[in-house]
Amino acid sequence: MQPEQRSQLIKQEAYRLGFDACGMAKATRLDDDARRLESWLQNGFHGKMQYMENHFDLRTDPRKLVPGAKSVITLLLNYYPQQKQSPGTPHIAKYAYGTDYHYVIREKLNLLLQYIKETIGEVQGRGFVDSAPVLERSWAVHSGLGWVGKNGNLLTKHSGSFFFIATLITDLELTADAPFSADYCGTCTKCMDACPTDAIVSPAIINGSKCISYLTIELKDALLPDEFHGKMEDWMFGCDICQDVCPWNRFSKPNQEPHFTPMPEVLNLSVAEWEQMSEDQFRKVFKDSPLKRTKWTGIQRNLKAIKIQ
Repeated sequence: MQPEQRSQLIKQEAYRLGFDACGMAKATRLDDDARRLESWLQNGFHGKMQYMENHFDLRTDPRKLVPGAKSVITLLLNYYPQQKQSPGTPHIAKYAYGTDYHYVIREKLNLLLQYIKETIGEVQGRGFVDSAPVLERSWAVHSGLGWVGKNGNLLTKHSGSFFFIATLITDLELTADAPFSADYCGTCTKCMDACPTDAIVSPAIINGSKCISYLTIELKDALLPDEFHGKMEDWMFGCDICQDVCPWNRFSKPNQEPHFTPMPEVLNLSVAEWEQMSEDQFRKVFKDSPLKRTKWTGIQRNLKAIKIQ
């Protein structure tokens, strides 16, 4: 079977499994991205995310992550919800409305890898969803799926940016797609102007230590820094401001994944109801939700920093 035929079969199966896009690139060291990552780390933009400093070589060269790797397959999965949160509720990032995407995508990646082995032959491969040092957005650009916008998110002309990025690194030789070389942000600076904490330092350069998503999820301190009180814009978990204002997201369409159906609690609970929730209740209700990442203590901490009462 020729690389082109393999590539077509894999893409067809990826779409059948529910992925919204699939692109391929040759597994090679990302020299430009390595330089950008090094500069970002040196500036301390990763805040207290120490893990970002680890495994630099693995992050920038997939062949060191998966020995013998020849191709990187990048997949996109839309999570834009049909429903919105009720007015007056603490804001939660849209990606966290339903079941934890790690579970959902990992299952799809395993099925895709199983299909490859059954149809094409025995191959070595590993799927990744935020679970390893992989520069997903860079590979998405190299695979022709979109460009990195000024807000640091991968953008597509047909559906904006509300999707997850998954990566499958394999020793299979595939036909690489043409890298995405255009930038359709133009002179627009809506995301930069809208960020209440000034986390977007310059186009596509994000000071993670100022990002509301970092503050509400990644930061494990008992209290949020005083400088951000009054600037959280009612975000209790994550933040979508820079995506919500992006003109390209007017093309976002509701996802078709049943597991991403919003939980009623996410859509409807008031600040008071969140505050009254016990730790046991939180663990039971959100055991399969991305919200468990920040834990009950993190939710209670974040509530103190937002304005709705």
